[in-house]
Amino acid sequence: MTVSRTTGVSEAQQRLGELTVVDVRTPGEFATGHLPDARNVPLDRLARSVPELREAAERRPLLVVCASGGRSERAVTELAVHGIAASGLAGGTRAWVAAGHRLVHPAGPVRAVWAMERQVRFTAGAIVLLGLLLGVFVHPAFPLLSGAIGAGLVFSAVTDTCGLAVLLGRLPFNRRGPAR
Repeated sequence: MTVSRTTGVSEAQQRLGELTVVDVRTPGEFATGHLPDARNVPLDRLARSVPELREAAERRPLLVVCASGGRSERAVTELAVHGIAASGLAGGTRAWVAAGHRLVHPAGPVRAVWAMERQVRFTAGAIVLLGLLLGVFVHPAFPLLSGAIGAGLVFSAVTDTCGLAVLLGRLPFNRRGPAR
């Protein structure tokens, strides 16, 4: 059985038992709540997991999930390059919750981790502000730092990639699961 490149929330909910759900968010994001029976394979580790994902896809269709659908779309494309058919959940976990479906939360205390998109917006904004302040108080060349972030954001939008998200995903608080 195959799945289309994008699967809506209602179809995914109806077929959940016959799908292998792969959540490509960071472990920190995954720990804040995920679809039932989902396994966490962060987007930056997807290539390393191709053999296991290929085996899983041979048993049951893959449904790839993230927070809003952007990362899962990239993961579906990357899996297709490796000959693995997969479908992304349209709207991600946000759409899942908005449709009234539950997320599974790990037992014990959960660390508060911002969604990757929010982390990127915060970091980019902080660097722009820092560049402007340093330009006023330290050296007039520092606003170039703000310009570099602006150029990076434009590049990110045009290519639908985000180098800052990749860097932030490697930070320790995005690598750990539930609080210990």
